[in-house]
Amino acid sequence: LVVFDDCTSRTSFLFHSEDSRFKVDGDGTLKLKRGLTLHNGHKEFYVSTQSMGKKIKVPVRPGSSLSLPVLNFPKSSGGLKRRKRDWVIPPINFPENGRGPFPEHMVQIRSNNDKEVKILYSITGPGADQPPVGLFTVDKNSGFLYVTQPLDRERKDKYILLAHAVAVGAGTAEAPMEIIVKVIDMNDNKPAFTQDPFMGTVPEASKAGDEVMQVTATDADEEGSANSDVRYTILSQEPPLPSPNMFVINPVTGMIRVNAPGLDRENILKYTLQIQAADMEGNGLTSFGKAIITVTDSNDNAPQFVTPSYTVSVPENKVDALVVKMPVTDGDDPHSSAWATTFKIVDGDPQGLFNVSTGPSKLEGIITTAKPLDFEKNNKYTLLVTVQNEVPFAVPLPTSTATVIVNVEDVNEAPVFSPVEKMIKKPEDLPIDSDLVLYTATDPDTARNQKVTYKIRNDLAGWLSIDKDTGMIKVKSPMDRESTFVQDNKYSVVVLGTDNDEIPATGTGTLIIELEDVNDNPPTIDERMIKVCNKESTPQLLSITDKDGAGFAAPYTVQLQGSSLSNWTARMNDTSMQTGIILTLKTMLDSGDYTVVLRVSDIQGLHQESTIQASVCDCKGADVQCTDKAVAGFGLSSILGILGAILLLLLLSLLLLMFLRKRGGEKKEPLLQEDDVRDNIYYYDEEGGGEDDQDFDLSVLHRGLDNRPDVFRNDIAPTMARPEYRPRPANPADIGNFIDDNLKAADNDPTAPPYDSLLVFDYEGGGSEAGSLSSLNSSSSGDDQDYDLLQQWGPRFKKLSDMYGGGED
Repeated sequence: LVVFDDCTSRTSFLFHSEDSRFKVDGDGTLKLKRGLTLHNGHKEFYVSTQSMGKKIKVPVRPGSSLSLPVLNFPKSSGGLKRRKRDWVIPPINFPENGRGPFPEHMVQIRSNNDKEVKILYSITGPGADQPPVGLFTVDKNSGFLYVTQPLDRERKDKYILLAHAVAVGAGTAEAPMEIIVKVIDMNDNKPAFTQDPFMGTVPEASKAGDEVMQVTATDADEEGSANSDVRYTILSQEPPLPSPNMFVINPVTGMIRVNAPGLDRENILKYTLQIQAADMEGNGLTSFGKAIITVTDSNDNAPQFVTPSYTVSVPENKVDALVVKMPVTDGDDPHSSAWATTFKIVDGDPQGLFNVSTGPSKLEGIITTAKPLDFEKNNKYTLLVTVQNEVPFAVPLPTSTATVIVNVEDVNEAPVFSPVEKMIKKPEDLPIDSDLVLYTATDPDTARNQKVTYKIRNDLAGWLSIDKDTGMIKVKSPMDRESTFVQDNKYSVVVLGTDNDEIPATGTGTLIIELEDVNDNPPTIDERMIKVCNKESTPQLLSITDKDGAGFAAPYTVQLQGSSLSNWTARMNDTSMQTGIILTLKTMLDSGDYTVVLRVSDIQGLHQESTIQASVCDCKGADVQCTDKAVAGFGLSSILGILGAILLLLLLSLLLLMFLRKRGGEKKEPLLQEDDVRDNIYYYDEEGGGEDDQDFDLSVLHRGLDNRPDVFRNDIAPTMARPEYRPRPANPADIGNFIDDNLKAADNDPTAPPYDSLLVFDYEGGGSEAGSLSSLNSSSSGDDQDYDLLQQWGPRFKKLSDMYGGGED
């Protein structure tokens, strides 16, 4: 045993024996590697080790004595009392895997009192009386310690026993002594690879010395000893191309590195290496494994254009127009980043008019127009395009280029207005035919020398006109700032400019006219009807509207006109802008309808008379209840006029029916002609029915009156003076007066039918191909008519069927 202490906590060292026949383990155990004869009884050689950076070399002189070591119990101070041990028994080093014969002597235990008394020896502890029981035994008389079977360090590397010495007849002779049995490791375990096979990858562009992967193996023998010191070796490489030593392995760490250039994934995709792991620093037990290395693609093939130059033509003024498609090839792994391509225009496009992108196949460059091309500015471009991969080249490679010549095709371009949107400011009361603005466009096709003509579109109000040759815009009809076609005081029209090419092109411009307000709208009163009580009348607030803007509207003034002055008072309200009228009845009037005329003026004096229909009710204060008025505000005279007209119409209808019944017996003929039944009945509440319903002549209804004047028609000028008819009033309260006045006018109208004082308001024109209702008079008698046929025509004809189809009664 070589004992070495470097004054640290280390317990194991790496010893080197100069005599190869001896081996020194990490714990200092000296072993023979093979048989040895000591001629002089001893052999001296040197053992060295490293400690704290220094090499230490000492001589060792093993002897040839074969006597077993003796372990003596420590000396006692007399008696059997406890005493302090004055030294420690060194451990017993015993090799594993011993071959016997068993039991095999290990050591002798002796007591210092064995000469005075008979001593009996025994042991306790694991391996003695504890599992594994019986591994160690002791001769009770001699104290020889035996091992009964081979030890295995990998199962248990140390046993701690207690040795006991008992004097026969005197009890305990010695205190128990601790014996440590340390199992010496033998190289009985091969290295084992942690996996098999090992899988790794290496880029094909790797250089010599680049790490690829690491293989590892473990050894169950004592750690730190030569028995577990594994070394690695590459035994073979498959395939052995392009060199049999493409890879090299670090013998200590197992790291595999590239040893030679020439990896090419396109030729050899995978390598298989046979690896050996050996303990005893590569001289002991061996095991074998595999390392499979896959060569991955590197960008070592530059993409190449299929065609190095292109000549194409592209129309001007188009964006995203296809210019050309440029296919390329690449020898790297398909669908990888080293195979996919990107393109770039490196010359010929300083203005950024073109765009190049990669097509869906990743092996095609597509050039399109990014901005409109202008033939008049430049009709030819020469582009230089390069192609690269998505990842950089792994090794220096030349970049492929292609030249694209783009010829710009001339097309007819639309005239361009300058500016495209033109704004002017004009007063709204410009006279007709006044010049507004000259708005022209220029034709970009300067080489064609084309003429531009102008036209206005989207003139919704129809206020403007334009000279088609000069572009001068004038006022065609009066403009109105308050029109619904004006938004935010602005009126917009679109002006068209068209050239005279074979296929004309049209450009557009927008003219925005900001209309300046003038005082052209008098103020008006919103309310048209009011109701008041004739006693203690409540003032009525009337609101005023003026379409003009600020400066031409409020504050307002109001004046009563005519007879209204005697019964009413009117003044402006007390607000700062005076925008409301307070109208008050100052005289108690009889209940009825009255007309109040007010003149309202704006700040500049522009005025207008407004008529208010006031209903005066027999009530008091603000509770207005008109219980004594006619229905719906009609006066008594109006109601009587309407009732008289209705009675007159009923009387005429009855006389007509009686006349027809009297003539019914004179001639038997069908009531209605089978070949002319479509329009013998006229529906006056339908618009658009019957043939030629836009030009009916009502004279067919008055057979026998040939000498009367023609009915007045819009398309025939009357031969006599025509009286003036009052238009239908907007206020329903005036309908009675409207009917009375028009009845009087009809009585004096020479163009009206002589037998009637009513105007025909449902006149539908003349020229109908249908028969007249006067055909009812053609029969002398109605005895043979089948009037029951009227029942099939619906409920509207049921009364006629009952009257004529029911017999004499």
